[in-house]
Amino acid sequence: MRLAIVARVLALVGAVVSLSMGWALLWALADGSSDRWPLLLSLLAGLLLSAVLFFAGRKSSARDLGAREAFAVVTFSWVVASLVGGLPFWISGALPGLTDSFFEAMSGFSTTGASVLTDIESLPRGLLFWRSLTHWLGGMGIIVLSLAVLPFLGVGGMELYRAEVPGPMQEKLTPRVQQTALLLWGVYLLFSGLETVALLFGGLDLFEALTHTFGTMATGGFSTLNGSVGQYGSAYVDGVITLFMFLAGANFVLHYRLLRGNRSAWWEDGEFRFYLGLTILAVMTVTAVLLCKGSYGSVGEALRYASFQVVSIVTTTGFVTADYELWPAYGQVVLFFLMFVGGCGGSTGGGIKNIRIMIVLRQVRLEFHRLLHPQAVIPLRVGGAVLERGVVSAVSAFVVTYLGLFVFFSLVMAALGLDVLTALAAVAATLGNIGPGLGLVGPTDNYAFLPPLAKWVLSFCMLLGRLELFTVLLLLLPGTWRR
Repeated sequence: MRLAIVARVLALVGAVVSLSMGWALLWALADGSSDRWPLLLSLLAGLLLSAVLFFAGRKSSARDLGAREAFAVVTFSWVVASLVGGLPFWISGALPGLTDSFFEAMSGFSTTGASVLTDIESLPRGLLFWRSLTHWLGGMGIIVLSLAVLPFLGVGGMELYRAEVPGPMQEKLTPRVQQTALLLWGVYLLFSGLETVALLFGGLDLFEALTHTFGTMATGGFSTLNGSVGQYGSAYVDGVITLFMFLAGANFVLHYRLLRGNRSAWWEDGEFRFYLGLTILAVMTVTAVLLCKGSYGSVGEALRYASFQVVSIVTTTGFVTADYELWPAYGQVVLFFLMFVGGCGGSTGGGIKNIRIMIVLRQVRLEFHRLLHPQAVIPLRVGGAVLERGVVSAVSAFVVTYLGLFVFFSLVMAALGLDVLTALAAVAATLGNIGPGLGLVGPTDNYAFLPPLAKWVLSFCMLLGRLELFTVLLLLLPGTWRR
């Protein structure tokens, strides 16, 4: 492991994060609020840290960046970003110490949306804007952003791209990874702009429209309101955010192809069809149960709230318009299992991902066929292409590891004093990058009551979920650090 090149690239990432605070600082200066000094001090402290890291790696070259260094860069990028990004909350006194500040920032950059803030609306707009902006930066990925604006990373670019971009099968749109990063960010910017305009038409001001767009497109879920999106009480706002949450949970490569003129790009993709079908099935069944149990008085009302919450959970966004803990048990169980599914590969969503669920289900079906026809040679296909055995093995290993980590960390949380439901839901919600769960971390609660060790454990779960497990777990193997 060549730590000098790791430090050099981390310096660039730290600088991007620090300079991004300038946008939040503008809001604070415009308002003349007290958070302008904490934001300015945090920006300068982040740049100072970046300078130290750059000095430590000054003699290294971008050509030294290999696969091992890429995994380290990607993992520690989120740690550095969260340390720097948490400074405004700590310095301003909005949060009491390093643990809470790191938790909130990690929740932002990992697009989880789990919060330890008990009164969000009491914070000045500069801090709230920064809190939401961490979502937006983390959504498409700090590393992908770096590749887009810092092409001098050179040869190591593809290694970083492979280590950071979620999903079992990364796809380049162009031969050059910097161009791929720019195209993905272009789509991300376009959709963000469209949603912001749509929310402005819904009566939100520019600040509210931007912050809720950041949370939507990043599938993050931080709101500037204590009651989340439900506080608006607007069917139009619910509809706009539901639509863009669904789009953010799909593969951004498909959006690019659609914008390039391929009108059937979505429907041609097997994963998207599975994602759409699963979402519709969940919405319809939850709506039917809500109506049968009398939770809502009309079909339209039940469909509105069921659609929003199902899409919010399956895309791992975590916005809330209803206290689903008051729903019938069926609705809560559906939402709990959707926490594990997540969005599509190549989306900003977390979870296991629809493509992996598809591959596992097809593998199960294939095993039944092999039992009936032992001599038959039946390949496993996805999207018309035959999957190599290595891909299937990697997907199976991921799913088993994901579920194993869920069980392990649930036991850890139970050992720290949480009740069974809260322990299971807290781990599912952070490992899947969702935010709200069930029990004491339900849609109307937060994570502030947890002991410090529990917050660090769940912060690690957020990091694991955001970076697809293996990127982080590899760093725990001694062989990764040997030359």
